[in-house]
Amino acid sequence: MQSASDDMIWEVINHQFCSFKTTIGKALSDKQHFCRHPYSVTGLCNRTSCPLANSKYATLREDDGRVHLFLKTVERAHSPKNLWEKIYLSRNYTKALAQIDEHLQYFPKVLIHRNKQRLTKIHQYLIRMRKIELKVRAGKKAKLVRVHRKVEQREERRERKALVAAKIESVLEKELTERLAKGAYGDIYNFPESPYQKALLGAEEEEEEEEDEETEVATDEEEEEMVEYVEDLDSELEEDEEEDMEDAGDYMGDGQWGARGSDDDEDDDDDDTNKEGDSDEDSKEAKKPEKKRGRRKGPRVEIEYEEEREDQHQD
Repeated sequence: MQSASDDMIWEVINHQFCSFKTTIGKALSDKQHFCRHPYSVTGLCNRTSCPLANSKYATLREDDGRVHLFLKTVERAHSPKNLWEKIYLSRNYTKALAQIDEHLQYFPKVLIHRNKQRLTKIHQYLIRMRKIELKVRAGKKAKLVRVHRKVEQREERRERKALVAAKIESVLEKELTERLAKGAYGDIYNFPESPYQKALLGAEEEEEEEEDEETEVATDEEEEEMVEYVEDLDSELEEDEEEDMEDAGDYMGDGQWGARGSDDDEDDDDDDTNKEGDSDEDSKEAKKPEKKRGRRKGPRVEIEYEEEREDQHQD
């Protein structure tokens, strides 16, 4: 039964300050409070396990291989010197359990159970200590290995991340479906039909997607090969426009077309004078390339040629 003073002490310890309280873990979800009081039964900081906030309390302690039962009652609360009653327990495990039942018959059952668990742990590590001591006396040096808590936590985190990244379940499922499809196991397994068909459909869809990707890549390569580069047509259009402008410059008005200029006639006269002994057919053939230029027809111009022969010069 808890008293008012115990509740007040717990309110102060829990919400304000306690010199025996310690916290492990940085995150709020991982934080856990422990108690470093030497008379604590469980080592946890809670209402039932707190030796300060319970006027009726019992715990076990080990000293030089001997286990002692410590009892705290309300009747001795006025004398802090005699607050804890110390009882020696037997070295025999069964007898020690019987002594705990005898002295704690009026205590809460939760507290009795915690003390029995503590007695079991103490006996276990006492047995290990005796075995190590016997090995040392026999000349065999005992090898003590320390526990690296931070290293173990780091390795556990890495293992969890590796399992998530490996996707073992999906890989195993795929491998088993492939073996079942090949008939590696025969008829020795009775597996449901629907998951098997579902897995097969998933594998077929993956194969179809890979084939579609390959065909797309092949079509892209063909399209790249079909592309050709040609010359721009603007240069040809500009030449045609220049010829049209030259033809428009020959137009005299009133439906009459004139010669392009005196320069062309002079060039023709010079070319004709340099030629000797040519006939009229030669002059007609010289005019043919001008018709091929695509000029428009204009008024007919007659040109007279003077021919000088060697006979006239001799006369």
